[in-house]
Amino acid sequence: MTKIPQEIQEFIKSKMAWVATASPDGIPNATPKGSVQVIDNEHLVFADLFSRKTRENLKANPKVAVTVVDEKSYKGYQLKGSGELLTSGPIFDQVVEQLKNAPMKLPPVNYVVKITVDSIYDQSVGPDAGKKIA
Repeated sequence: MTKIPQEIQEFIKSKMAWVATASPDGIPNATPKGSVQVIDNEHLVFADLFSRKTRENLKANPKVAVTVVDEKSYKGYQLKGSGELLTSGPIFDQVVEQLKNAPMKLPPVNYVVKITVDSIYDQSVGPDAGKKIA
C-alpha cells in the first residue's frame, strides 16, 4: 500500500476521475466517475452505477488506474492499485448516503469499488509527466 499525500487527497475532491480497467484478455476500458473520493490515506472509493464493463473487469482482474486532471492548470495524478467490489458494510453505506444528495436522481448503488492504492504518478503537463511520486 502507498500513502496518498495530503496535497493529492485535496486535489481529488470534487473532480471528475477516469477509471481504467482491463479484461482478462487485455481489452482496456476507461470510464468517467464523478463519485471518486479518498476514504483514508491508502484507499479511494467510487460508486458503481452504470459500470457493467468496469465491474466485470474488476471481478476477473482487480488492477485499476484512476486519473484525475484539472483542465485549467494542466495538473494531474494517476493512482494505481487493486479494486474490491463491496455490496455492504460501513464504506458501502457511507457512499450510498452521500449519493442521496447528488444533484441528479441516480439509480440504486449495487456496488462500491474500494481501491487500495499501490503507486501514484504525476500526470501534469511538463518534464515530470509520468514520474512516480509514491
